[in-house]
Parts: sequence; structure tokens; C-alpha cells
Amino acid sequence: MEPALGNWYNPEGDGYRPPWAGVSLLDLLEQFRKRVVRACLAVAVGVLVAFTQIDRIVAFIFAPMRRALPPGTKLVYTAPGEAFSLYINIALIAGVALASPFILFQVWRLIAPALYTNQKKFAVPFVLMSTTGVVAGWLFSHYIVFPYMIEFFGTFSSPDLQFMPKVETAFDLYVKMLLGMAIVFQMPTVVFFTAKMGLVSARLLWTNIKYAILIIFILSAVLTPTGDPWNQTVFAAPMIVLYLLSIGIAWAVAPRRAALPTQ
Repeated sequence: MEPALGNWYNPEGDGYRPPWAGVSLLDLLEQFRKRVVRACLAVAVGVLVAFTQIDRIVAFIFAPMRRALPPGTKLVYTAPGEAFSLYINIALIAGVALASPFILFQVWRLIAPALYTNQKKFAVPFVLMSTTGVVAGWLFSHYIVFPYMIEFFGTFSSPDLQFMPKVETAFDLYVKMLLGMAIVFQMPTVVFFTAKMGLVSARLLWTNIKYAILIIFILSAVLTPTGDPWNQTVFAAPMIVLYLLSIGIAWAVAPRRAALPTQ
């Protein structure tokens, strides 16, 4: 029978021991240094590539917000280096995104020698599911969450108060919402691996679905800038879909008990 995930079992017959046994600390540090240097070089190349298209990237990021702003409202910056800092930050984030496949490859090359075959098989599902969750969360934040928030904040404009958001503050809010939604959309990934390890089950998730929906609506009420039920439902609906999808994933990947032999 194949050993459980996390057991340092050597199938060659040497008993339980870490797979990196016999490797010196200096060798491990050298491998770590090599992978970090290569990842940093990849990020630098990604930043340079991003700078060649920086105007298009900035326009794409702020396009949903500009559409949500009140007519005549413009983004402004008040500090001399604020716009330059914005361009640097966007280029850095875009560079990391462009280099992420190579960075993940370097991480894999670093940890792969410490894993056995039964543990390595989880690498591809983890990368695919986590990447899909990040992209889906970013799209949801970019096209729905962030514009809704900007539109709500713009409703306070009046003849005495004009909404002119600073680019730095708006971009900080954009990044925070992006990270928050990217984490929320990791729910299927977390359930996949916890179900594989037997920590959760489809029955457990289904039994507690009413509490999950309550928590989801509380979170949507916190995230939603307005208090009306429609906007809260718009925010909560994807989370409920993710939870239902997670139940299906937990049922599909749950370890199956072997059938009892017939007499």
C-alpha cells in the first residue's frame, strides 16, 4: 500500500527517513541561492518587457474605474513622483506575473528532490488550480468588485464636493481587492487537498452549508460598499458557487474505501 502523504517513507527499504538525507546544508543553501538568483533575473526581464507596454497596462488597469467614475471626473496625482512610482509598481507587478511560470518552475526544481513519487503527483493539480483561482479572482475583482466600489464612492459627489481620486490611493485599493479575491477563489484548491488528506468531506461541507452561506453573506456585506441586498447578492453569488463547486470536488477526490471481500 502506498504511504500516506507526509510520511517520510523510503520505498527502497531503508525505513522512514527524509528524502534529502545525506545532502549537506551548504548544498541546500547553494541550490536555494541559485534558484532565487534565477527567479530574480526572470522578474527583471519581465519588468523590462512590461515597461515596453506600460501605457497599455496602466490604461487596462484603470479602464473599469474610469467607466465607473462620475462624468467629468479625472484621476489626479499631487506628489511629484507619485505617477512615476505608480508606473514602477505596475511594471513590477506585471513583471512578476510574466515571470511567474519560470518562478514556479524554480520552486519546483528546489523542492522536487525532497518529495517521493506519490507526493510529486500533486504538483500539477496544485499549480493549475491555484493559478486558475488567482486569475478568476483577479477578473472578478477587476470587472465587478473594484468598479462597484468606485461607483459607490463617486455617488457622494456634489456641487461642493468633487470626487477626484488620487492614482496612488486608487491603485492601492485595486491591489488590496485583487489579493482578497485571489485568496477567496482559492477555496476549491484548499478543499481539493484537504479532502485528499481526509481532513474534510463532501458530507461535512454539505451539512454545514447553511452556516457557510451565512458567513459568505457577512463577508459580502463587509466587502460591498452599498447596503442594498442586490449588490450583496452580486458579491456573494460567486462565493456560493465556489462553495458548491468545492463540495463536488471533495466528493470526487475523497479516498474510496476498498470493498469488503465476499464470502
